[in-house]
Amino acid sequence: MKHHVTPTVAFFAGLDAHQEYVVIAVVDKTGTLVHEGRVRSGDAAQLRAALLPFHSVTHPLAVVVETCPFWPWLYDAVVPFGIRFQLAHAQELEAIARSARKSDQRDARLLARMLAGDLIPPAYPTSPAQRDTACLLRHRAALVRTRTMTANRLHSQLHAVGLGLPREQLLRKASRVWLVETAWPRLSPEQQHLVQAHWGLLRHFTKMIAALNARIAQLAAADPAACLLATIPGIGPFRSLMLATELLPMSRYASVHKFVGYAGLAPITRRSADTVRRGPLPRAANRWVRGALVSAIPTHLRLAPGSRLSQYYARQKPRLGWPVARVAAARQLARIMYVMLATGECWREEGIVDGVSAERRMES
Repeated sequence: MKHHVTPTVAFFAGLDAHQEYVVIAVVDKTGTLVHEGRVRSGDAAQLRAALLPFHSVTHPLAVVVETCPFWPWLYDAVVPFGIRFQLAHAQELEAIARSARKSDQRDARLLARMLAGDLIPPAYPTSPAQRDTACLLRHRAALVRTRTMTANRLHSQLHAVGLGLPREQLLRKASRVWLVETAWPRLSPEQQHLVQAHWGLLRHFTKMIAALNARIAQLAAADPAACLLATIPGIGPFRSLMLATELLPMSRYASVHKFVGYAGLAPITRRSADTVRRGPLPRAANRWVRGALVSAIPTHLRLAPGSRLSQYYARQKPRLGWPVARVAAARQLARIMYVMLATGECWREEGIVDGVSAERRMES
């Protein structure tokens, strides 16, 4: 009978990544420094040449790097070779952030020793497929923001001469006729140049966004988790794919409370003795998830006014005001989504009725 030997980590590497170079520090189980060096940023072969001497099948190397713009290429360079990769939550690494004596070499050594001592606050490294989908979604979001800024500049020129145009009518053909016949004579030559240029940009951005929407709808239709979330009124292809990309896999969350906290919808809580104070929502959260959930609430209220979630919002609004009530409803929606993603159950207004009952069903 064969006995399978569980691989044990013998060496730990801390990587301090920058735009031009990556500083490497390797320590053993006792935290003793055994290797230190520097490689060019983006040179995967040079990085592996420095790390692989400390890696084997029976004693794999474990590396750690802080969350930063450079971690994806490090992940792609080492993980296919069996090296264990740990992404560290940069904002929670107070030992490095508050250090009075700070250097790249000291940061790399401290990262390696914290990994050896199992003291790293973990962050989830998304897969290449997730990163690719997130790139598409964030590109679309950036184009929408840029189009809104462009439209605002056009509107400001109209307001300067006492004219107004509803935002939803700006890109309609009839509005083009109105601009030429009514607004154009009242605009100065420079204002005319600005309006003409921005009108062309708006049309171009709209065509680009329409093409991206088609791609996103196609990807969302092929993603089981996105299709599941799309059963919620107010969650369309873009939001469903965004949420599925940012939230999965569900094994990342030990409980529904961790899920809500990752979504940035759990208020800051400070406890001292028997006193509990609740503050605002944390800044260090996934802004894409929080934005998608909060912005979905008005659409949900319009499409499903009789749902239990809409009723919950209606009860909270007189007491808290609509901004706080919308966040509270988004928190309930996050609880519902946790159950849906964990069980595969579709949205049902009379079934998964609110976050509290859903959570109790999960625990029973």
